[in-house]
Amino acid sequence: MVATELWSRPVSYGAVGATQAPDLLQYPPAGYRPLEKRMRIGHGDARFAWASAGVFSWAIQRNSGFRVETSHTPGYVSELTYTPVSFDASGEPVKPSHISLEGEKVFGADGTPYIAPGDTVLLGIRFWPVWVKAPARVVYVVDEPQRRGFAYGTLPGHPEDGEEAFIVEQNDDGSVWIVIRAFSRPATWYWWIVAPVLRVTQWFYTRRYLRALAGPLD
Repeated sequence: MVATELWSRPVSYGAVGATQAPDLLQYPPAGYRPLEKRMRIGHGDARFAWASAGVFSWAIQRNSGFRVETSHTPGYVSELTYTPVSFDASGEPVKPSHISLEGEKVFGADGTPYIAPGDTVLLGIRFWPVWVKAPARVVYVVDEPQRRGFAYGTLPGHPEDGEEAFIVEQNDDGSVWIVIRAFSRPATWYWWIVAPVLRVTQWFYTRRYLRALAGPLD
């Protein structure tokens, strides 16, 4: 299985975008376990800009120990199914400041393409002592003045079904936070058998996510 073979596959769950729901912890999609964690990772505009660049270039996953193989979905598919839309307090659409809606790709300082809606990723996750392949699709991007990040949903072949969001926020006091929101359940009967292992693994990697963008600025 390689990422280039996955772009045409639909996600393996129904509640696409549900990590955006403010009441996710109280009312998750039926049959799924919700999760939300927050941690302060610094202060100031430089930290927010650095963390934003990291979240858009898979730094959270790489810094947490994942192998990351990406493949971009053909533009016509992304435009039809994964066009990002966000709104301000008055309900007006907000045009993203980094992720182009016209198809122009944006790159980070190291040349890594920024994440765009519809991108496919094949993650390698270590379940000691083996590596497990976990395909996913970027289902939305958040690119607002004080909130940046994305969510991906699982594809067939992932150990779990569900969605996970990685958001960097800057509060009015200048503090910068990382927010992880998710809902998930084991994908198949054999993953249900080892559900406690999946739960411990999720806890382990979520702790790594929270620290992934807390290091010194480059």
